[in-house]
Amino acid sequence: MDVRSLVRGLPKAELHLHLEGSLEPEMLMRLATRNRVEIPFRSVEEIRAAYRFTELQDFLDIYYQGMNVLRVEEDFYDLTTAYLERAAADGTVHVEVFYDPQGHTTRGVPFSTATDGILAALDDGREKLGITSLLILCILRHLSEDEGFATFREAEPWIADRRIAGLGLDSTEKGHPPGKFQRLFAAAREAGLKLVAHAGEEGPASYVADAVDLLGVDRIDHGNRALEDPVLVRRLSDMGIALTVCPLSNLRLRGVTSLERHPLKRMLDAGLKATVNSDDPSYFGGYLLDNFVAVAEALDLDRPELSTLVRNSIEGSFLDASTRQVHLDRIDRAVAAHG
Repeated sequence: MDVRSLVRGLPKAELHLHLEGSLEPEMLMRLATRNRVEIPFRSVEEIRAAYRFTELQDFLDIYYQGMNVLRVEEDFYDLTTAYLERAAADGTVHVEVFYDPQGHTTRGVPFSTATDGILAALDDGREKLGITSLLILCILRHLSEDEGFATFREAEPWIADRRIAGLGLDSTEKGHPPGKFQRLFAAAREAGLKLVAHAGEEGPASYVADAVDLLGVDRIDHGNRALEDPVLVRRLSDMGIALTVCPLSNLRLRGVTSLERHPLKRMLDAGLKATVNSDDPSYFGGYLLDNFVAVAEALDLDRPELSTLVRNSIEGSFLDASTRQVHLDRIDRAVAAHG
């Protein structure tokens, strides 16, 4: 079975993608030059060599350092457009992308600069590439809930007209349980936002349960360690909550020692609505299709399992029911055409 050809031909959604994590070394160098930002690298090769990590915090350190070259609206537009072009090449039809406005406003970049640059690119992506999209504002969990509220209030004009569709929670998981942001997520729910949260990547299974019970999330980002709690697994399965799993990210951040030991197949066998995503592709060595191919080959996933993962991405999205059904019908026809 030609996994790459099969999966590329299936209409897919990507539900776990940090736009700042799609900053390729070449673009980092180009933006540093354009904006006259000093960086501690003399070449693309040096940047690529620095994209090596042993744990989540190591990655976050270089992630925030690279973010510093993003200064004006054009930078965010170019970053988002580059990602969308890569997504289109992978056969992706819908994306629900994250961004970290606090990582920009704390260094003097206005909220509107990042947000409007991204949204302009997403609009053009719909027109030029046929990719639909939703934008999810992520709160940095190592900061306080009050700081999160300040960002939430700044985002209110974009939330009111649904240009921002969801609220997420990311950054350092250890020591920052979901309950820390319970009031903020309640306010976001009241405002009509969809809710997601990183949980169970490096944090325990209890963080996954808290994201569901205390934050009321519609979707779990990562969620790998939920498998440590069989009762929780049954709950997640019964509730049909999607998990946005990121295989190459898990490998690079040592969440798994090898892709052959990745829990994705066990998630499917347990009835969990697992999906495949790329997380921070420029740092972790692969975009959406690369993640599919790598984990499919490592776990010997068959055609029905790959079809299920693709279907899960559409079913776990925040698209309206009629649009989801159009994509699901297309998947069925494409799978049938592959025999």
